[in-house]
Amino acid sequence: MIYFQSLTQQDLASLLRPLSRVQSKARISTEELEHKLTRQARYRAKQIFHWVYQRFQTDWDQMTDLSQDLRAWLKAHIQIFRLNSLQSHQALDGTHKFLWSLEDSKTIESVIIPAALREKNAQESSKAFSEEGAFFSGRVVSETMDSDHWSRLTACISSQVGCAMACKFCLTGVQGLDRHLAIHEIVTQVYELRRVAPITNIVFMGMGEPLHNFENVVKACQILLDQDGLAFSKRKVTVSTSGLVPAIEELGRRIDVSLAISLNATTDEQRSRIMPVNRRWNIEELLRACRNYPLGSHRRITFEYVLLKGMNDSLEDAERLVHLVRGIPSKINLIPFNEHSGSDFRRPQDSVIRSFQRYLLDHHLTATVRISRGRDILAACGQLRSILGTARGSERHQEWGQGLTRQ
Repeated sequence: MIYFQSLTQQDLASLLRPLSRVQSKARISTEELEHKLTRQARYRAKQIFHWVYQRFQTDWDQMTDLSQDLRAWLKAHIQIFRLNSLQSHQALDGTHKFLWSLEDSKTIESVIIPAALREKNAQESSKAFSEEGAFFSGRVVSETMDSDHWSRLTACISSQVGCAMACKFCLTGVQGLDRHLAIHEIVTQVYELRRVAPITNIVFMGMGEPLHNFENVVKACQILLDQDGLAFSKRKVTVSTSGLVPAIEELGRRIDVSLAISLNATTDEQRSRIMPVNRRWNIEELLRACRNYPLGSHRRITFEYVLLKGMNDSLEDAERLVHLVRGIPSKINLIPFNEHSGSDFRRPQDSVIRSFQRYLLDHHLTATVRISRGRDILAACGQLRSILGTARGSERHQEWGQGLTRQ
């Protein structure tokens, strides 16, 4: 059995090609016959993509413009994968976190992050979000998860169960790496979230290092960008990496998506202390790859910079950061550290954060401070992880999920 969400439209057409038939009273050449059969297979694949990804139909028998023979073949050979939601949590700011159970009982998390709340609906939306269970039941979808309330809904998705990068400030890294996610497990996170909300953006900033699971992430992106499928714009899909330089170079050759770099330090000494990946590919090598990354017109690389109190938040760090990114079309996303149990790091004071940002702005960089979303449900940057005892390292943060389980 093949999972549908693991197939590109071309893959599906190749599977359907032997099933194609051409009826013609006139004799045609072998070349013309091959062309007609291929065109028919592609047309059927396009139909099926529309049914599953745009109409959200999961029953082959309901795809009524497909022949009975084709529907029977699909039922016998292709399975539409579904994720099982174990828990759903709502934050006070409208962020929603989902805990999914995989077939091997491992768990991953995805987050819907709403942004740019329209002022006229703020009071109404806030009230709706406060009603327990309303979103997951689907009622808030129609009331608040639409273009009249939010101008952007970002799906933060995972690419691995755990993570091997062991960044010191990230809770996901505590558990280590259990395994890569398969293509269908990546795509289906977006599919499930799109079934309940009109997702506009995708960021590979959930659990895992996306470029460590390179082939599966690239193929998942191809499926997400397919205009007959989920139809995301290349500008709306962002792959974030801690700095796997060869994979960054290959990503630029293979697929056109936005790139985010988790930089987080301005010297190799600093970065190696908090991000072991820097010992393999240092800042100089990383920024060289960024300078060579193919960017389209008006496209920029996002440098994510987690501000850690007393570690990387000084004006000297800001000065070095200005010099490091000079010449790279970029924007700086400053992320005040989201504290969690067991961490040795702390969030800088707001005055320090503002001073750091002001220095960058004064030196003609685009610099924003990310407003941490979903901190009250541990859905913010660096706070995602597997729970319910399915991950290595769980015993080190046993108190982590307490009080979050929905009955």
